Amino acid sequence: MGTGRSARAPFAAAFVALFVFACKGGGGGEQEEAAPEAPAEEAAPAAVADAGTVKGVISFEGTPPAPKKIDMSEEPTCADKHQAMGGAVTEDVVVKDGKLKNVFVYIKEGLSGTYPKPSARVTIDQNGCVYNPHVLGIQPGQTLVIKNSDGLLHNINAKPDQNRGFNISQPTNMESTRTFTTPEVMIPVECDVHGWMKAYIGVLNHPYYAVSGDDGSFSIGNLPPGTYVVEAWHERYGTQTMSVTVGPNESKDVQFTFKAQMAEGAVVPLGRPIHL
Repeated sequence: MGTGRSARAPFAAAFVALFVFACKGGGGGEQEEAAPEAPAEEAAPAAVADAGTVKGVISFEGTPPAPKKIDMSEEPTCADKHQAMGGAVTEDVVVKDGKLKNVFVYIKEGLSGTYPKPSARVTIDQNGCVYNPHVLGIQPGQTLVIKNSDGLLHNINAKPDQNRGFNISQPTNMESTRTFTTPEVMIPVECDVHGWMKAYIGVLNHPYYAVSGDDGSFSIGNLPPGTYVVEAWHERYGTQTMSVTVGPNESKDVQFTFKAQMAEGAVVPLGRPIHL
């Protein structure tokens, strides 16, 4: 028995030493890979020295299609939320004073390096039987919060081409989360319960994007000086691109104009032509 104890003692000591060494990160490859992940959860990219800005306004030329009224008579809870505005209408083309809303503008080419996954969460809300916001952006790995602020059943059906899709039901006031893994512009989102509900999500591996507001304006800041290809995407009128060079601390104006006739031949996500 004494011989057995003495034989096990060196083995036990070696095991303890190895365990302590591994806990200190001396030889574990997984430990070394995990360490850099700590700073990846940042709310925003670090400020860029001599950063510039790309900003502008999205204009619309021609006669825009009139918004279509949405019949929510079977969902009075949702219909009541739109009474003050005269009822719910479609959001595929929103033009005010010749300016186009809901255009996704982003840096398509010219960036280098990698960007951290933001810790800030992005929210899409089902409120009044519409998706809010109608167009949004997010980065791979960033958390998408899906809310149901209505007192009824919804579902959210994301139909990507490059990412994994999902189709989840959401009872009253439920909240779910999802993430995307691959850049993709754009991902269409629908509700199978309410066919008029549509939204679009742009997934980019960088934070340089914006969505035009009610006045058609957009702004993309904190850009490193350089030459970029900027793309403007609209669900009905397709895309336009423009090359722009941004100098140190420079604010560069970029103007896009979408025209009514552009709807013919435009293509929505997944390569499906638009039928007017």
